[in-house]
Amino acid sequence: MISANLDDLTALVRYALETTRATAVCPFHDDVIIRVGDDAAESHAYERAKRILASDGTAFDGNALKEEIGRQLAIAADGRCPKCDRTDPAR
Repeated sequence: MISANLDDLTALVRYALETTRATAVCPFHDDVIIRVGDDAAESHAYERAKRILASDGTAFDGNALKEEIGRQLAIAADGRCPKCDRTDPAR
């Protein structure tokens, strides 16, 4: 588990998204994050990140947390790895 003293919001959000299975790392391309598309898991990730930040009394900006989750979900590949997808014309 990540320490509640974590200063890096990016890493915290990535941890929350992965551990709630809102995102997954491609097993063949560790640089590709895949958005699973589960709204409940994404909401759970936000709540998990909030609890981690608040667990030691750390004040945090809820808007910054929402923005970082949105940013990471926006850059994740939708549903499957584009490097593995044989139907990708860029491949």
